[in-house]
Amino acid sequence: MGLMRFTVSPPGRITDEAAEQAYLCGMEGIPWLVRTHLENGELTLERAVSESANLHLMWDVPEHGRVALSTAVLMERAKPYHLPLELARGKLGQLRNQIAEWQMLGLTIPEAVTSKTAEAIHHFSRAAVGQDTQPDSPALAETSLRVTLDAVNLLAGCYTDQAISIRRRGGAKLPSVLAGDLGITLLDDFTAQQFLQTFNAASVPVSWREVEPTEGAHNWTVCDKQLEWCRVCGLRTYAGPLVQLDRWTLPDWLYPWQGDFENILSFASDQIRAAVTRYRGKVDFWVCAGRLNTSDSMALSEEEHLQLAARGIELIHSLDPKTPVLLAFDQPWAEYLSRREMDFPPIHFADALVRAGVGLSGIMLEINVGYSPGGTLPRDPVEFSRRLDQWSVLGLPMHVAACLPSASNEDPLARRRVRLPPECWTARAQQTWISRFVPLILAKPYVHGFVWNQLRDSEPHEFPHGGLFDLRRHPKPALRAIASIRHAHLK
Repeated sequence: MGLMRFTVSPPGRITDEAAEQAYLCGMEGIPWLVRTHLENGELTLERAVSESANLHLMWDVPEHGRVALSTAVLMERAKPYHLPLELARGKLGQLRNQIAEWQMLGLTIPEAVTSKTAEAIHHFSRAAVGQDTQPDSPALAETSLRVTLDAVNLLAGCYTDQAISIRRRGGAKLPSVLAGDLGITLLDDFTAQQFLQTFNAASVPVSWREVEPTEGAHNWTVCDKQLEWCRVCGLRTYAGPLVQLDRWTLPDWLYPWQGDFENILSFASDQIRAAVTRYRGKVDFWVCAGRLNTSDSMALSEEEHLQLAARGIELIHSLDPKTPVLLAFDQPWAEYLSRREMDFPPIHFADALVRAGVGLSGIMLEINVGYSPGGTLPRDPVEFSRRLDQWSVLGLPMHVAACLPSASNEDPLARRRVRLPPECWTARAQQTWISRFVPLILAKPYVHGFVWNQLRDSEPHEFPHGGLFDLRRHPKPALRAIASIRHAHLK
């Protein structure tokens, strides 16, 4: 049994919820199954192995809010580690490594980043030297961490500006797709007008539950009208996920077949065949399936999820060989593996399909930030960039779908019940995230498209406050932020 211990200073510095979300991972960034315990100012993590590991933990940083941080690689030892110090060490080391990597690629590092990095090193050095003797060591570590994140944001902004500038040499705008999810009801005229001013593409959710509410009886009315509207308006389109094994998108009549893989595979194939046959030549990207890496709704094994994905991709490719076929993976940091025993991390799931040669044209990473459970922990831009780069080694075009909340209070129309820290998420925070992260995503040459995967809070939806229009159908500041990115950088 492996055991890692951390002294929390001051003792109440982290919440029980943050302790529950903490996890350990190895060099590949894949979490181990862990048990966490917080008592008397000490955080303990237990796992089945005793290898060196990084601790990942939610931490409230002044001026930066709650963000998931990680330590450097730590070996197991009897003496507890000082938690604030190790978080500061980890983030400072990542910053310095990223500066070196981007400099090797030709990035010009501004003096502001260099100055902030030097300041962070100064505070960290004082904290490290006095960690066992100086009572102000935790405060110095906290200051180092805050300044390091200042530098991280400056560095990421610098990378984004220079990378986009290189991609736009000669004045050409980026060919990237910028889409919004249309939802399961038709847009009113005002929302449609705002949508067209903001996006150059649309995602049409071909929800199995909506199009086949009764076995064998399809209702394509909404999808037909949405795709026709996209055609008339000149919008490129994603269609799908055609299959998503969760309680919000599966038809009720399918549940009696829970655990029966052969019948589920047959029904899913029929659903995919019907959609592709109907809309062949009318969409630009098929999203074959979504969230198969995390789903447990139909009591299928991981191998069966893999077989379902492979069969779906092959079927779409055979019916419509000219249109790219994507597969969507949610929670790409795989935090859920720290609480569920599974064999396939999401990137290994994707790699198996790439190696199988079934016709997968690209991947979509679904990143629903700040929602717990079922979402992705909020991270800083450098860590976000590094995870995208890790997935890019698969060698396929990447698409990113995301949303995050604009408020923390109860959302009456949200289907998913999640925990949102009070006063953490606001309309301004949602707008700031978009302004900082969406250009960073589009700066990556391997990213071909970005989708905001929840448009309206005024219709039943999955994630609380994740839309770009509020309950009264008024646009949020986030919508303007996306529109400005489109008009500045995209065709």
